[in-house]
Amino acid sequence: MSITENVAGAVGTDTAEHEYRALGVPPTMRAAILPGVGEPLRVETIATPRPRAGEVLVRVAACGVCHTDLHVMRGEVPFVTPAVLGHEISGEIVALGAGVSEHAELAVGMQVVCGFIMPCGQCRACARGRDDLCHDFFAKNRLRGVLYDGHSRLHDAGGEEIAMYSMGGLAEYAVVPATGVTALPDGLPVEESAVLGCAALTAYGAVRRTADLRFGETVAVVAMGGVGSNIVQMARAFGAARVIAVDISSAALETARGLGATDVVDASSGDPVAQVRALTGGQGVDVVFEALGLPSTFRQASDMLADGGRMVAVGIADGAATADVEITRLVRRSQRILGSYGARTRTDLRHVAAMAGADLVRPHETVTTSYPLADVDRAYRALADGEIVGRAVIRMGSASSPPSPCPSDPPR
Repeated sequence: MSITENVAGAVGTDTAEHEYRALGVPPTMRAAILPGVGEPLRVETIATPRPRAGEVLVRVAACGVCHTDLHVMRGEVPFVTPAVLGHEISGEIVALGAGVSEHAELAVGMQVVCGFIMPCGQCRACARGRDDLCHDFFAKNRLRGVLYDGHSRLHDAGGEEIAMYSMGGLAEYAVVPATGVTALPDGLPVEESAVLGCAALTAYGAVRRTADLRFGETVAVVAMGGVGSNIVQMARAFGAARVIAVDISSAALETARGLGATDVVDASSGDPVAQVRALTGGQGVDVVFEALGLPSTFRQASDMLADGGRMVAVGIADGAATADVEITRLVRRSQRILGSYGARTRTDLRHVAAMAGADLVRPHETVTTSYPLADVDRAYRALADGEIVGRAVIRMGSASSPPSPCPSDPPR
């Protein structure tokens, strides 16, 4: 069923409510609100959003617990408040905005995953296929918390807009531009597959697009969180001969082995650079991925490179953090440092989903714990305290069941 743009934008009219009742969509939903920087997340009941032209409404199954949200909560990444965070979701399409069925292979009832980069599809970057550099995504969503018509789809009880970080996925329903949605292959666990939309999509962009990893190369991955765990899997899938996982947590390193790491380096027990070089006969690695965003690990990663090697910076840093790099070595050894933010959603998200369907990427092993929406603030406190190995997700289907147990991970 397709809902016309007129009706989709007419929140509260009899016609709109009639159509949504027919689809089983309630007028209100629960969502995790960030009232202001440094304040705890609180679950409130707000109006269920409505999709407009080119958008879909997703009943959210789960939303990933990502460090980038934590940066926003702390004020390390500026964003407007009040806001609904959450940018890594999976779920079921329950309504289509006008024109969606004409331009995308999406339908009501389809199980989908949604990318955190939701390209406008019209700016200069999108025209070149560089969804990861979409001008309107950064100018409107990341700076103002709105979608491409300049408005949020979320409102409080008084009708005031609530900012959306990406699709505002820490909620029972989310509006997502159709450019950021792809179908899940049959057989994948829907809740765990939420991590495909950010952690795995980011890893794909880093390994396939930015590093252009070549068959037989040696790789090091610094930090085994959700993104690092997926980089390990992607690197093996794209032919790396050796993948060295680096972390301070023995539990995280054990998980990395299960995901395909050929070697592990415990950074808490000695110089990780020396350990990586020892494993590679003193040469260093062809490609190193830094997935934490700390000045110290950035420098360590650059020091792990072999002559002619490539370092891919993936981790988001605190504010305007900088890192020292040895200039002369970079020049004389013909090394490269490359930034990578996500991937090209319209083409790459379907490839990520297909890789998961082929068991090349295993979201059910990347996700180590889950929380109900009622415990969302507890989940982010656990993330801040380093208690989550790999990735956690927020489940929308239960408000009271306890989170799955997770191994301890010392603060990074």
